[in-house]
Amino acid sequence: MTMNELTEQELHNLAMNEVGKTLEQKGWEFLAINSQLNKNPQFVCVDERNQKHFVIVKAILYPENPIDYDMIFMQTLKEHALKFNARIYYAGVGLANAKDYELPLTTSSDYIVNFNGLIEL
Repeated sequence: MTMNELTEQELHNLAMNEVGKTLEQKGWEFLAINSQLNKNPQFVCVDERNQKHFVIVKAILYPENPIDYDMIFMQTLKEHALKFNARIYYAGVGLANAKDYELPLTTSSDYIVNFNGLIEL
């Protein structure tokens, strides 16, 4: 049996699932979810005070640092969020092969998640 490496979209979906759990725990209501790569924001939510939140999700493979982000790109998204009176967050989700961090993630491999929560921009 060959082990197929996860595609960029599959890695993105893993990251989306991780962030979605965090948003549910916060009690935020989902207004829109966009799991398509390079379509931002991935989550549009409201909290109990009806404050709107935009969440940008990125899957980051080891050894890259999941808390690093493109400041210029995020500034563009922040300006977009302000037009909607929304707060904006970056959610970098680090992913690595559980057996060996240097190996790619495959459809049959276990994986480790490095996600320390939302970073407000």
